[in-house]
Amino acid sequence: MIILLSVAIAPGLALFSYLYLRKQIAKDPSLTLFHTFIYGAIMTFPIMFIQHVFEEEHIIHNEFFRNAIFTSGIEEFFKWLILLIAIYKHVEFEDAYDGILYGASVSLGFATVENILYLLTFGLDTAFIRALLPVSSHALFGVVMGYYFGRAKFIVGSNRRGMLFFAFFAPFILHFLYNGILGVNDLSLYLIIPFMLFLWWFGLTRVKYAHTFAMQQFRRKASMKTK
Repeated sequence: MIILLSVAIAPGLALFSYLYLRKQIAKDPSLTLFHTFIYGAIMTFPIMFIQHVFEEEHIIHNEFFRNAIFTSGIEEFFKWLILLIAIYKHVEFEDAYDGILYGASVSLGFATVENILYLLTFGLDTAFIRALLPVSSHALFGVVMGYYFGRAKFIVGSNRRGMLFFAFFAPFILHFLYNGILGVNDLSLYLIIPFMLFLWWFGLTRVKYAHTFAMQQFRRKASMKTK
């Protein structure tokens, strides 16, 4: 059991450690990040309950619509709602890069619990592919979401409402494409590899941009203090 839990948690921890250590300005309060992770973890259960009810009651008959659109939409909406309510106006959301950390944290909270439940059901045989696909994809969806939250709050000249909309819409589209590809049984393996490469590129470029914005913000604050 301990080995199973360790394997389930390790991918999320490794990804978040990279993002956390990538920030060179100031380390964020670990307690707030931990709370965000817990919010994401708790969020797993109402989402799974809603999905179960919709599936058992046959509310959505089309499997593609249920898996690719409904599932993607509800998961990304709950993450977005948590960040909007609990984090967006938090005093410890201090620069654009913080959005990356909080977005990844809430997503990895969800992905970690989902991964634990999945591995408890199906065993360690799927651990490697789960680390490469669902866990890393959720982390990258969170990175994209957090990037737009950071733009909305800190980037001068950004359309705040537009950026908050994109904080939901962009990861939803990425999640929709991911689930849609996995639903194409015969071609999913050939399509998911280039998509994941694109997702990693897109996510890491958001990390780079957010880091650049945060450094500019840090330098402006430092210059104002010296005047």
